[in-house]
Amino acid sequence: MELLKEFEELGLGEKILRTLSKKGYEVPTPIQRLVIPALLNGDKNLIGQAQTGTGKTAAYALPILERLEQTGDIQAVVLTPTRELALQVAEEMNSLSPNRRLKVIPVYGGQSIEFQIRQIKSRVDIVVGTPGRIIDLLNRKILKFDCLKFFILDEADEMLNMGFVEDIELILGKTNPDKRMLCFSATMPQGILKIAEKYMGSYEKLAVESKELTTDLAEQIYFEVHERDKFEALCRIIDLAEDFYGLVFCRTKNDANDLVGKLNDRSYGAEALHGDITQSSREHTLNRFKARKINILVATDVAARGLDINELSHVINYSIPQEAESYVHRIGRTGRAGKEGIAITFITPQEYRRLLQIQRIVKTEIRRESIPGARDVIEVRKARLTEEINRILDAGLPENYEKIAEELLQTNDAVSIVGALLKNSYEDVLDERSYADINTNSIHLEESGKVRLFVGLGRKDDMTGRKIVDLITEKAGVHARDIKKIEIYDSFSFISVPFLEAEAILDVFKRDRRGRPLIQKAREKTAESTSAAAHGARRSVGVNWHDKGGSRNFRAHGSKQRG
Repeated sequence: MELLKEFEELGLGEKILRTLSKKGYEVPTPIQRLVIPALLNGDKNLIGQAQTGTGKTAAYALPILERLEQTGDIQAVVLTPTRELALQVAEEMNSLSPNRRLKVIPVYGGQSIEFQIRQIKSRVDIVVGTPGRIIDLLNRKILKFDCLKFFILDEADEMLNMGFVEDIELILGKTNPDKRMLCFSATMPQGILKIAEKYMGSYEKLAVESKELTTDLAEQIYFEVHERDKFEALCRIIDLAEDFYGLVFCRTKNDANDLVGKLNDRSYGAEALHGDITQSSREHTLNRFKARKINILVATDVAARGLDINELSHVINYSIPQEAESYVHRIGRTGRAGKEGIAITFITPQEYRRLLQIQRIVKTEIRRESIPGARDVIEVRKARLTEEINRILDAGLPENYEKIAEELLQTNDAVSIVGALLKNSYEDVLDERSYADINTNSIHLEESGKVRLFVGLGRKDDMTGRKIVDLITEKAGVHARDIKKIEIYDSFSFISVPFLEAEAILDVFKRDRRGRPLIQKAREKTAESTSAAAHGARRSVGVNWHDKGGSRNFRAHGSKQRG
């Protein structure tokens, strides 16, 4: 435990220290040095200011796990702005809990609410979730926060930027007054201070000096790809590389295990590294990777802490990291020792906003590239095959191979023989039919950075392009020039807007919780299902258009008041 002496001095117990040792922790980060003893020993509410990616999850998770005992009630809730962060936090807290003593679950939109309800009813100790799903479960009286000991706001500034202030206040109103609050934020806008004044009373501020995140990588690119096509895209990258030797980062241990299974099924040498791997297995896997007995290591961020691996050809962000510092930490492992490396990030249409945030914080360009086509991979492999054959010929063939060749040439022509040999040995890699299709036609990340939105109003509602523009500019505050490609149908419409403006529009129109939002992200659906969705949206949100003295005003209201 000598390596963990500093953690021990912060007040953590032996069971937690053993867990930290298994996970490869050595010394606490600056924010952990401040927060852990404050949460363990004091009783004040806290505001922690530190950049994302500086170990803040462990900073609050370790003392909470140390102090809580199983009671059958929910004792801690962690509120996060995104489902990705909720999953990441829940997984890390579970991996840090000694012997899984406390049950931690994530709750978020997009996963079956019935499944989450069953989990909660089976008794959980800590809930990590997004505001919308937390409120839904509170309204159903599934979640009860009257026995909370800890309430954590993670990435509070990001939640404010996304318009969650009212949601946060609604949730806080359902909690007991004697809980402790911890608010984590990279910046300290006025909105956070207002929440602190209203709900935290006397609090202590713990701040870590920020540092500039930079990277000197020679090449950073991203591919726009649907979730279902990521594996095929990864295989093409590996096949195109002359000597692939890389780290592939996944969000969760289950993702890492699944990906390793798929890679091995295709005869790629891959192994996984995540929080459930024992120390002996971890060392064995790393030694095999360093000796190049395997050339692909699939890891989670937690497991990759402290890795000493040099001269990687590639770092692949199979799942885009939640935090800018995690991005820098990941890709800093390639391009070392004077050699150029390449960092590739896969992003889905929903993740473009996070990519923009990373670029802005890191102050670097991440260049967009197209996923290599099957023909591109085949042409590269053909060229390498030709080089390899010429190398063998230059070195001279052993006598037994020449005899076999002479026998074959007595009954067949040379072209047919070579073709048969190629088919026998390389059919899988030289036949375009061996490569699965990758759907790039319906990805709504265009060169101009636009996303397509569905509007639940159409000609039957007396809508025109001008009226849609007026509605959106008035309610969401975006510029009319940013609203493009307006398509109006009988019962619904579509528009295209830049990603950041799309986030603002979606945030404004999601706030009417009486029914389905009037504006949503367009999904890949048939015309019939889209029409049905539009019908549902029109039923749940009524619209009146008033023309008073030439000034047009738009008002959305409940369906019982349709005009």
